[in-house]
Amino acid sequence: MRKMGLRACYVPPWATTTRDPEFDTKLENILNEQFNSDRPNAAWCIDTTYIPTGDGFMYLTSIMDLYSRSIIAWDLADTLSTEVVIPIIKKAKRERQTSHPLIIHSDCGSQFTSQSFRKVTGSMTNSYSKKGYPWDNACIEAFHAVIKREWLNRFHIKGKVEVERLCFEYIDAYYNTVRIHSHCHYMSPREYEKLYYEHNKRRHAA
Repeated sequence: MRKMGLRACYVPPWATTTRDPEFDTKLENILNEQFNSDRPNAAWCIDTTYIPTGDGFMYLTSIMDLYSRSIIAWDLADTLSTEVVIPIIKKAKRERQTSHPLIIHSDCGSQFTSQSFRKVTGSMTNSYSKKGYPWDNACIEAFHAVIKREWLNRFHIKGKVEVERLCFEYIDAYYNTVRIHSHCHYMSPREYEKLYYEHNKRRHAA
């Protein structure tokens, strides 16, 4: 690496974004680490991560479709309030316009166990990781590590406007559309989903 002028990128230690649930403890792990869906919109996962800026922490919440690993919705906030995740759920539902049975998996943070979250996901099946066990939500955890390692950690981010631009450049202009993924047979998430719909259309036309 020294000879080639390469330098390693390191992810700083994580800050916790999980709080105690505000309702009962009967939270089931329906997904059970079954991360390979056989179609789009069968299972989504959602998580929040912190991004340090010159104005303090910003919190990135992302929703991933487990079929293609596509990030179907994301949003930034300067708080972990339970209400900030509601718009992103509505955005994902508008984007996908799905009527299929759908699992949505998260950790046990209060933003995902609140009454308002359960209400906006009322047509879905809620699934929850075991407390303190990030491997139950490994795919979205891995994405948040990747966006930091490959992109955000390269910048001294001043504030919300800059971090919003950087997230758009990585997620919408690169990760979903250009970056190849081994899970997608070395296609981008968008190409992988496009292939699914084309194959499905030909099958129904036959």
